[in-house]
Amino acid sequence: MTLNPNDVWEPSSDHRTPAGTLLSDAARDHLWMHFTRHSVFEDPGSGGLGHSVPIITKGQGWTIWDDRGNEYIDGLSGLFVVQVGHGREELAEAAAKQARELAFFPLWSYAHPSAIELAERLAGYAPGDLNRVFFTTGGGEAVESAWKLAKQYFKLTGRPTKHKVISRAVAYHGTPQGALSITGIPAAKEMFEPLVPGSFRVPNTNQYRAPEHLRDDEKAFGRWAADRIAEAIEFEGPDTVAAVFLEPVQNSGGCFPPPAGYFERVREICDEYDVLLVADEVITSFGRIGSMFASVDFDIRPDIITCAKGMTSGYSPIGAMIASDRLFEPFRKGTTYFPHGYTFGGHPVSAAVALANLDIFEREGLNDRVKHNAPAFKATLDRLLDLPLVGDVRGAGYFYGIELVKDKTTRETFNDEESERLLRGFLSKALFDAGLYCRADDRGDPVVQLAPPLIMGQEQFDDIESRLRSVLTEAENHL
Repeated sequence: MTLNPNDVWEPSSDHRTPAGTLLSDAARDHLWMHFTRHSVFEDPGSGGLGHSVPIITKGQGWTIWDDRGNEYIDGLSGLFVVQVGHGREELAEAAAKQARELAFFPLWSYAHPSAIELAERLAGYAPGDLNRVFFTTGGGEAVESAWKLAKQYFKLTGRPTKHKVISRAVAYHGTPQGALSITGIPAAKEMFEPLVPGSFRVPNTNQYRAPEHLRDDEKAFGRWAADRIAEAIEFEGPDTVAAVFLEPVQNSGGCFPPPAGYFERVREICDEYDVLLVADEVITSFGRIGSMFASVDFDIRPDIITCAKGMTSGYSPIGAMIASDRLFEPFRKGTTYFPHGYTFGGHPVSAAVALANLDIFEREGLNDRVKHNAPAFKATLDRLLDLPLVGDVRGAGYFYGIELVKDKTTRETFNDEESERLLRGFLSKALFDAGLYCRADDRGDPVVQLAPPLIMGQEQFDDIESRLRSVLTEAENHL
């Protein structure tokens, strides 16, 4: 959340650390928050804005509370993570039970039961012959692992020049150096360049911003967008391209679903040029779109899936790269091995929590719930299209973006200054003040993103729409 510089500073609650420091003061002085402009928390006398750090202290179901006791709807599942909702006692109990039995052991030439069981279970959910599970601690590491595997696989199979990767414009794939190179957001990369060489971009599947002659023909647009991948492979040279990284529904830019026929054509292209197809499902897996993997929902048939977030519903960190039997084949013999790993990859506690989380999915039928409720969620958000500021509502499952425009007729977007004023100057704090935690983002055109816990239903959808409507109506006065 980014705060409005024009707001009056309000003191934080009197909650204190064991050292006696106000939590907000300790956060300001010692906690380096992620993707955060810290200037807003500095003392006004030293050039800051004097805002206190928002502190979330409790969660239950789809509700979260701050340290002042204010209540909010968690409309983003934390960060596309808390699929089964907050406050699930059995997940805490699963963590405690595993920690008592075996708190830690690495997967470096050894194994432990919870990782073994989870690997088998994930392989059972994954499509096709994706039967080999390499655990990480998060999504960026899973993407990093996938690129490294692609490079090594082609070296081991006699095609050592195949090392480049192709991804889409505005797509986010993580912050490690390799994953950041694959990311298609220039502003996220410029401070860390030079990055890993060999990554190239193609157009994404934002049909709202498609070439004008393709906007009303979903299948033609899908074919056009997919063919840009073939074009890039040809331009770089098929003997140099190892993999294509695609999210089933692209997150950054505002939830771009795949047009009809898109992934079918991408699969044909990858087969033709002997290029691996990596489905980056860090967000879209574990019910976010409907099935355990959105690759099933969209019949993607990838060679590798990367996943994380919803695997434990955020109750403990874990991620995974799931690879096909074909990619594992060179590692089955001789002295060959994958010289890559993470100390905490497949952590026993995290794996045990993931198993318990997946038990909840199956017992409560959360995947079917999402598939049943997704059309109603979309229809509820579509009601916002009557607002002058709302240009497009798009997404799938429980994962939607609302694109904001300056002119609905021409689809004119906001310039950087206007976007800054709208999103950070007003919307982020106004949504939070309205009791809705979600994301106002402009890593592309300005959007509001929603990805609520999978336990929500129509009553909560209506509540979210009502709060959004109130704030977006008021936003007209701040343009």
